[in-house]
Amino acid sequence: MAENGGFEDPSADVLAAAAATFGLLASSARLHLMWALAQGESDVTHLADRVGGALPAVSQHLAKLKLAGLVSSRREGRRQVYYIDDPDIVIVVRVLVGQLTARSQHAPSYVRQLHGVEA
Repeated sequence: MAENGGFEDPSADVLAAAAATFGLLASSARLHLMWALAQGESDVTHLADRVGGALPAVSQHLAKLKLAGLVSSRREGRRQVYYIDDPDIVIVVRVLVGQLTARSQHAPSYVRQLHGVEA
């Protein structure tokens, strides 16, 4: 058994894949899309309205997320409906955003101002 809490270190390939995934989620626009899709499936028009992005930009972000395997899509008539197929990704996004939201709400006002969160 390893002396690091019983967990073995992940392989270099796994760490590289995780870093690439976090790199994609480092974009606030893509993270917002993932947050929205974690709440339920949606088409690109609704997502663009929800996240306040231009339709072509949102489509490009979704294409990158789909290429990385973070989102999937299906055609419904003329609409392309996007969704997150992996419940673990939903959990990661919800936990991360939820924790950061809670921290920002409980932080002293001067810390919120530093991070651009209104007091």
